[in-house]
This record gives sequence, structure tokens and C-alpha cells, in this order.
Amino acid sequence: MVYYKTREEIELVRKSSLLVSKTLAELAKVIEPGITTIKLDHIAEEFIRDNHGVPGFKGYNGFPNTLCTSVNKAVVHGIPNDKSLVNGDIVSVDCGVFMNGFYGDSAYTFEVGDVDSEVKKLLKVTRECLEFAVEQCVVGGRLGDIGYACQSHAELNGFGVVRELVGHGLGKNLHEDPHVPNYGRRGRGSKLKEGLVLAIEPMVNMGVKEVVTEKDGWTVVTADGKPSAHFEHDVAVCKGRPEVLSTFRYIDEVLNKN
Repeated sequence: MVYYKTREEIELVRKSSLLVSKTLAELAKVIEPGITTIKLDHIAEEFIRDNHGVPGFKGYNGFPNTLCTSVNKAVVHGIPNDKSLVNGDIVSVDCGVFMNGFYGDSAYTFEVGDVDSEVKKLLKVTRECLEFAVEQCVVGGRLGDIGYACQSHAELNGFGVVRELVGHGLGKNLHEDPHVPNYGRRGRGSKLKEGLVLAIEPMVNMGVKEVVTEKDGWTVVTADGKPSAHFEHDVAVCKGRPEVLSTFRYIDEVLNKN
């Protein structure tokens, strides 16, 4: 069942989403060769709680941590650990917050030190996929328009779009209807109506689109072992143009200082 939000509810989602955005920016300050993902997890949890939020992922369906940290071939749902990141890695950091009765959910894939040019291209294209998909979140559009925007741009650049994992509705629950695939056909799927809030999250692989789940039951990795990138925004469907409730501005400000 799709739950449409009032203006007041959208503003509460925005507050949670912006706390996620600020948390990711705190992590941007310290992501470098030598840091561990469990250290990032501790920093994130402390920052969220200090700002009157609750980690949205911790305990969700049994997930053990505040962050999903997915390194290199890991697509999503990586569990933080004590292995140090090394120069040339990429790490997708997915974070959720629950506050004032509503969730926020955003992800950003970070470069660790000096990253290969083809990997840089993967990150750039995946972020562009997100931007193009977000532009489709307007009243009167269809779900297929969102997926098509993402898929067409990724495949034009020779990359694979994950099929098994999708974006989703967002609100009082972390995952609400509808599912939002990152692939599709224009003009197909349910019609987008005002008050719908979606978490749009392209997951794009450098190689094949296929993925497998590792023995821990959580970490999803590319079938061919090549890198994957993941970016995510929370978006309210509106007339004329979408409202992006999360932001990468705080992250960009940190990274552009370095």
C-alpha cells in the first residue's frame, strides 16, 4: 500500500534525511587509507545520537550496525569491520536515521586515496544516474521513467545496472511501497502522485549486472568481482519539479576542501 505524505510529514522526512546527509559529511572528513569501516560506524552512531536521532539500520531485520559499508566489489549491505581501507579502494556508505517518527536514508560512494580513472568514471556516471532519475520524480510521471533514466545512462557508458535491489518508498517505515527499480521502460509502471516520497538509489556495476550474496547473509557483491557504486537521495514527488530532501552539499564542501 502506497502512503502519501502531507506537507508536514514531508518536512519531518526532510529533517531525518538532512541528519543522514550531515552524518555522511562527518565521515567524509575521515575517510582515508588506514581507517576501518567499524571506526566509521562508531563515528556515525555517535553523531546521529548526539543530534537527537536514532540509527535507522541498527537492528533492522537483525542488521548489526549503524552503517552499511560496501567496499569495491560489494554493492550494498556490507557489514562494518576492523579491516583498514587502502589506497585505491572505494566504499559505499549507506546510512539511515529515525527521528520524529520518520526515516531518512541516503548513500554516497567515497574514493579512498588515489582511485583508478575507470573507477572514477563509474562513480561519476552513477551519481549522474541518480540525478537523471530524480528529475523524473514529478506528478504525472511513471515509475518506469525513473528506471529508464538510470538504466539508459549507465548502459550508454558500458556499465551494468543491478536488478535484484531497488529503491523504495520512505516515511514512517524504512521501506515502503512502491519498489523503485533502477531499470525500466518510459511510460510504464504506476503513476507518480503528489506526496509520494521515494528513496532513489542507483546501484551500478563496472562489469556485469549480476550479483550474489556472501555467506554472512547480508553483503551483496558483483558476480564478476568488479567494483560497484551506489548513490541515494530521498525525494518528494511534486508538481513541476521534485524536492530532494537529502543533499550531497555537505559532503562536497568537505571533499572540495581537501
